[in-house]
Amino acid sequence: MRLVAGVDIGNVTTEVAVARLGPTGPPEFIASAITRTTGVKGTLPNVRGVVMALQDAVARVGLRVQDLSLIRLNEATPVITDVAMETITETIITESTMIGHDPSTPGGAGLGVGITVPLEQLDRVAPGERVVVVVGGAHTYDGAAALINRALDRGVQVTGAIMQKDEAVLLNNRLGRRIPVVDEVALIELVPPGVPAAVEVAEPGRAIQTLSNPYGIATIFGLGPEETKTIVPIARALIGNRSAVVLKTPQGQVRERRIPAGVLTVEGERARLDVNIEDGAEAVMRAVERAWPLRDVRGEPGTNVGGMMQRVRQTMAELTGQAPAAIRIQDVLAVDTMAHQTVRGGLAGEFAAENAVALAAMVKTTRLPMEQVASALERETGVAVELGGVEAEMAVLGALTTPGVDRPLAVLDLGGGSTDAAFIANNGEVRTVHLAGAGEMVTMLIDSELALRDRELAEKVKRYPLAKVESLFHMRLEDGTVHFFREALDPRLFGRVVLLEEDGTMTPVATDQPLERIRAVRRTSKERVFLTNSLRALEKVVPTGNVRHLDFVVLVGGSALDFEIPEMITRKLAEYGVVAGRANVRGCEGPRNAVATGLVLACRR
Repeated sequence: MRLVAGVDIGNVTTEVAVARLGPTGPPEFIASAITRTTGVKGTLPNVRGVVMALQDAVARVGLRVQDLSLIRLNEATPVITDVAMETITETIITESTMIGHDPSTPGGAGLGVGITVPLEQLDRVAPGERVVVVVGGAHTYDGAAALINRALDRGVQVTGAIMQKDEAVLLNNRLGRRIPVVDEVALIELVPPGVPAAVEVAEPGRAIQTLSNPYGIATIFGLGPEETKTIVPIARALIGNRSAVVLKTPQGQVRERRIPAGVLTVEGERARLDVNIEDGAEAVMRAVERAWPLRDVRGEPGTNVGGMMQRVRQTMAELTGQAPAAIRIQDVLAVDTMAHQTVRGGLAGEFAAENAVALAAMVKTTRLPMEQVASALERETGVAVELGGVEAEMAVLGALTTPGVDRPLAVLDLGGGSTDAAFIANNGEVRTVHLAGAGEMVTMLIDSELALRDRELAEKVKRYPLAKVESLFHMRLEDGTVHFFREALDPRLFGRVVLLEEDGTMTPVATDQPLERIRAVRRTSKERVFLTNSLRALEKVVPTGNVRHLDFVVLVGGSALDFEIPEMITRKLAEYGVVAGRANVRGCEGPRNAVATGLVLACRR
């Protein structure tokens, strides 16, 4: 009786299945485990995660790793995801800059235009001059109000104020006339004196109109057509704010640098095509399909996409010990998205949304890196280690253990880095394909489009439904239903959009985006990646190339556990008359553990 472990190293998780194999009869599966993958899939750092998963699995049945007779690894193919901007800009805005502040706590309302003057110099301003007062942190709101009222009485036209402290409303309540006031300007010392400035505050519940319009800024400061082009990122970054400040700085202090998106060269067995990233994701994918199957993909040197492709090669070369020239890219998935670029003319990290193309690249390396992983694991455990078959073929064997499933069958393996598909015919012949882009790409798209700058939070946004806490005793779920509570919720959650985690935890989403926008980004990101790749993959493995000729599709992999993705794919395939659903590997594992199970089953051949 042999004790065999199948190990599936994924982009995100590592799964283990352990079984006893006798000379006859089916294998007896006795344990399984899952842990997070350590390092990039298919590289030596994976060993630590594999050992942890093995230890966890065998410990559940009172065994040690050394009791195993054989460990079988999948042939792991890494996938790296990145973003290629349509226009990458590092911009310090010519002749204009905006001030970073808290746009949700202004005082007063209206639009004020004038020359910036420090509060302590206000007494020197002549009557009739139009000024915007800059109130530093050393001044109190009542003292500032007294000085501004005295200037107003002298005939000075104080049109607005910029404050460092959170006291805009307190200041405005003490003035003789209502003016727009913004506050919480942390870097107020960077506001130069004697330059034209515009301060705008909208009424409660509204957004600014003039400073979020490039032509509005041009009108205020008398900008020409070329100058107006350079302040577009400012206007875009201020859209939706309740308050804003824009300054006109001396010409020559600032500059703009642009890095072109670049051309992607797709080389396949049928064609070699060049496609400009600025033409968008659809153009990239048309080129990929025309050239398929791919031999390699390269980016234009000196451009953003060229830099991305070089980073992919360099990263894999460092991890695997191969030369960068030996690394080949065997698939890419391109998705149109929005990325938030920092506007260098801002004083507090303001950003503007730019059109972007997200790319996931599947790297084709030699068999050597996985052989190195197997050798290192064998040294670590003292157990014989061998490489199993192709990942998608193993997923088929595992999926066939689902009750009620039989050949012919198509399997979609929805992982973290790749979407794999396999088709097994009645005669046992198997066709497979591995495509770049899966759960990790969805997380990246959510992080990019919502400007979260937090991959862990973006991962949670992908995985959990949303709700809006409307009072301390009730919340409105994203489907519109209302949920009430007997006890008061944490006051810090009031008015916030939260994620409803499985253990009951409510995690606030650190963004000003409304619930409807967050939900739309989440669902659209999943559709762009998984629906696109599922259809691509199935078309490539079905013998006729037509998805309509399929009868049954089984979904396996970590992303098949998602609360939305399987339903999205099921609905889409239903349009083709195809029955699809989650697998239940060995009748107990759900859609997980298919590859690990298949590795054990293949050992009997």
